[in-house]
Amino acid sequence: MTLLQAKQTEVAQGSRPVARQVSRVLEIAPAPSPVAFEHFAKKLTFETDCADVYSSFASGTVDFVLVDVRARQAYSKGHVSGAINIPLLTITEDRMKEYSPETVFVVYCTGPHCNGANKAAIRLSKLGRPVKEMIGGATGWVDEGFALVEE
Repeated sequence: MTLLQAKQTEVAQGSRPVARQVSRVLEIAPAPSPVAFEHFAKKLTFETDCADVYSSFASGTVDFVLVDVRARQAYSKGHVSGAINIPLLTITEDRMKEYSPETVFVVYCTGPHCNGANKAAIRLSKLGRPVKEMIGGATGWVDEGFALVEE
C-alpha cells in the first residue's frame, strides 16, 4: 500500500484528515481564469516590452512614437534606435502640439529602478495622450541583447 492509499484509508475510516502542505506560491489561490484574463489584458493596455518594440521597428510596423524621457546627456550616451528624446520635465502641452492627439506614445527611461517613464506617462495622460510604458527601459533593452545607439 502506498502512502497516499494509507492516508485515504485513514480518512475513509474516520481518522483525522491529514493537513496538506501548500507551497508559498499557492498560499493564495490563483484567480479564476476569466479574472486572470481581465487582469493581464488590462495590464497590457498600460505596457509593452522591449522585444515587442524591437519587433515593431524590425518589421517596419511602427504605429507609435518611442520616447526616451531621460536627460539629454543620458540619451546621447545610448538610446534605442528610433527613439526621440523628450526629457520628462519638458513634456508640456506646448511641446506635444507637434503630434496629433491620436498619436500613441511609448515611453521609457533607464530601467526598472527608474520611475521617469511612469511620471512621463502621467504627464502624457493628463494631456489626453494615449501612452504605454516600455517595461525594462534602456537596461531591459540591453538585457534582451539589443544595442543602444549613441549620438
